[in-house]
Amino acid sequence: MVCAAEKRRFKEETMPGESFRFIHASDFHLETPLGDLDHLPPQLRNAMATAPRDAAAAVFEAALAENIDFLVLSGDLMHPVAAGPHGMSLLLDGFEKLHAADTAVYWAAGIADDPKQWPEAVPLPPNVTLFPRDRAVAIPHQRAGRTVCSVIGRSSEGRSTLHVAGFQTETTDEFTVGIGHGIADASALSGARMDYWALGGPHNHTEIEGGATAGALAPGSPQGRNSDESGPHGYVVVDVDAEHTARVRRVETDRFRYLNVAIDSDEIRSAGRLRNLLGQKIATLTNEHGGRHLLISWEVTLDNAEVLPSVGDPTELLRNLRRDHGTTNPAAWTTRLTVRPPHNYPKSWQDEDTILGDFLRASKKFAGARVRGTATSSDDASTSPSNGDRLDLMPFTEEHSDLSSTASSLLGDVPADQRDSILAEATLMGVELLRGGKPSWGRKS
Repeated sequence: MVCAAEKRRFKEETMPGESFRFIHASDFHLETPLGDLDHLPPQLRNAMATAPRDAAAAVFEAALAENIDFLVLSGDLMHPVAAGPHGMSLLLDGFEKLHAADTAVYWAAGIADDPKQWPEAVPLPPNVTLFPRDRAVAIPHQRAGRTVCSVIGRSSEGRSTLHVAGFQTETTDEFTVGIGHGIADASALSGARMDYWALGGPHNHTEIEGGATAGALAPGSPQGRNSDESGPHGYVVVDVDAEHTARVRRVETDRFRYLNVAIDSDEIRSAGRLRNLLGQKIATLTNEHGGRHLLISWEVTLDNAEVLPSVGDPTELLRNLRRDHGTTNPAAWTTRLTVRPPHNYPKSWQDEDTILGDFLRASKKFAGARVRGTATSSDDASTSPSNGDRLDLMPFTEEHSDLSSTASSLLGDVPADQRDSILAEATLMGVELLRGGKPSWGRKS
């Protein structure tokens, strides 16, 4: 005979759950404009100014259109004071529209949107749950009177990492979504036994493998702000079926996309000239990234000097790239063009009985030198120059009386971590001058 407890357990194990869907977004940072722009193209100014708000608005538009059960926000939406009335209005307008659609919002604040900063005179709509900082709160999310999942959230106390131990609550049979600002390692996250961890903090999409059965991730900011936040940006849609199997889908919302593109000498040789190669790559990138405005940082690494004639003047090349591709719609705007000088020059140049040969031999001798007595990464006597060969620029600065004392100090006392790059730049400039070419005074444009 089957006892009542066994019957109840059998019913719980065989009765299917409810399928549901939610959107997970974070790190709107409505107070932060786009950066890494030393020159702002006039035709893009208005679009750049509104890009963060446009991307955040796209999250709310999707929450209204995607037939979701609730919206999860995992922090750093905006600093209420720094974002100003436009940021506050966008957020409240989105909350109100979701309230009218009977869609719940679960918000675990981060550092920028500390709940203590929220104005008391601006109440949140009743559909918005802003989790407290001092404890985790578990909320059974219901649909038509039936619980479909459990949501456990806690706002940040100002930590950059997630305090997983602060999310301990009673275990439940429902699918459980943990919401917090910050990240932690997989072992800590998995120990909390969440089915899905909705995290915030990283501005780039970040997944922590093994953190939870359905996923542990931070979706990143809906709009990248600088070259450190390159690539696609947006939010995620999480679909959970009746068996608690989850499918996570990324959706892109960025209007401007930062890209860091590396170029090597082999690619330049194949294209014939660097300008031709960059034009080809811009066409490909524009097609690949779905008609968005692109903000591209190029880094060109030369393996030897033989490819120099194919490079041309970086300053002129930058100007041409911006003129030819930065005024189109969509635009591909070059934010930076960096040409890394070669470390090796043809041996025939070094062996010449000319000023160029003398110059290259001197440069090679100083390549491993100490700067004003500062040790290099290796103190091997067989490779380090003698004290007399240490690179000391101070005497050269003293020959120019028009230099300020600050400039002389900066030029004469080169930081050890900058010595190699400065010497490489100086060597390239000297080679260009001595071979009769046009010196490129600024390799980073």
